[in-house]
Amino acid sequence: MSRILMVASEAAPFAKTGGLSDVLGALPRALTALGHQVAVLIPRYAQTRPFAMRRIWGDLPVTLDGVTYRPSLFQSEESEGFLFLDYPEFYDRDGLYGNAAGDFPDNALRFALLSRAAFEVARYVFAPEVLHCHDWQAGLAPLYLKGLAYDPTFYGLKTVLTIHNLGYQGLFPPSVLPAIGLDASLFTPEGIEFWGQVNYLKAGIVYSDALTTVSRKYAQEIQTPEYGFGLDGLLRARASVLFGILNGADYERWNPETDPLIPVNYSAKDLSGKQACKLALLREFGLPEAAEDKPLIGIVSRFTSQKGADLIAEAAGDFFASEDAYLVALGNGDPNYEELFRDLAASFPDRVAVHIGYDEALAHRIEAGADIFLMPSRYEPCGLNQIYSLRYGTVPVVRATGGLDDTIDSETGFKFQEYTSAAMLVALEAALAAFGDRKRWKKMMLAGMSRDFSWGAAAAQYSALYESLLNPKAG
Repeated sequence: MSRILMVASEAAPFAKTGGLSDVLGALPRALTALGHQVAVLIPRYAQTRPFAMRRIWGDLPVTLDGVTYRPSLFQSEESEGFLFLDYPEFYDRDGLYGNAAGDFPDNALRFALLSRAAFEVARYVFAPEVLHCHDWQAGLAPLYLKGLAYDPTFYGLKTVLTIHNLGYQGLFPPSVLPAIGLDASLFTPEGIEFWGQVNYLKAGIVYSDALTTVSRKYAQEIQTPEYGFGLDGLLRARASVLFGILNGADYERWNPETDPLIPVNYSAKDLSGKQACKLALLREFGLPEAAEDKPLIGIVSRFTSQKGADLIAEAAGDFFASEDAYLVALGNGDPNYEELFRDLAASFPDRVAVHIGYDEALAHRIEAGADIFLMPSRYEPCGLNQIYSLRYGTVPVVRATGGLDDTIDSETGFKFQEYTSAAMLVALEAALAAFGDRKRWKKMMLAGMSRDFSWGAAAAQYSALYESLLNPKAG
């Protein structure tokens, strides 16, 4: 088995803004269960400081453009495989990537330091055979390794880049090149230049030994102009080393039989608790208890056009004016879409209720209490909420894209192809009709609850990929 050092910008439960964090919280455990030795390196943000950890390295010299930074390294006392790069000037801030004013202006240097520091961690603390980088924040690491080619410490080290969302690439002006320790000769279309900017994710795509995405369908989609965000040609050129590995679900945290965050636990053998969760959710959101026997739609999402908020904006008014259905929504994002959901709740106070923000416990209660879960994404690399919904007996209505297409079938949910509000409404109306057939609906609920998207299958595929890199002749 292999020694894997993962480099990422966040990992649950220590620092989280989205699904990337959930992956980094669960995948290392699944790989460890297969016998791999795994360490995870993330920054020591202000958000991580409540967690118990100890300093294990006091002076980790990292040189960029002749400037030597001296971060220290902390280790989680509860999960020893998690390492934290401590450099307060860069990371001890309220946000991970920015604040209300926008992205932090020094993000180029903040995450260059993370990528470059990974090699000093590898030199002094944890010597890996594979460096597994996640998203643009770690995208420079494979490029930095090329500059260390003559250092015997890193002989044979292989690199993997996982693209969690191609829509976020880490774009910066070429003026950052000296500060991040890169020569201007790399600023070419064949290198890290992208429409006049430095592209951190492109660096990872160009220089990694292997690439993965978080679902099979998304690996195909990003090789097309529609989903490639300008990198589809490069990804087609690297298709032979591009693999789609579907994310798993952390069933230790997302399981209605044991979930401590929902009012009543339940299982496929006894669904009575789900109805109790629905009634509690209606009361929590102030919706009428008369809705207990009507279809309740749940949304837990970022309110952005990527997540289909524009489709909801087009269709919701007419839908709730004509359909005997209810909605509870949790999320935040684009201020215009936040206002849309507020207006929707104001227009239909007895049918629609919204909580702006993010609340992990409330997300669990929505999964448990809703009948239908709506995810009309424009694109969705993997998606996890539709997988959680299946386990909670909450029938998904999704657009057939990325991981949504890979995880939902006609036995467990409803899919629509075209990215239009009309297509979404057809799928929703089909779900409402099915809800009216209690025998059919229960069959769909039980089919979803029986699906297994645990991390074991994904870990086995990553394990096989590592082995193919380290022992290419073995196959």
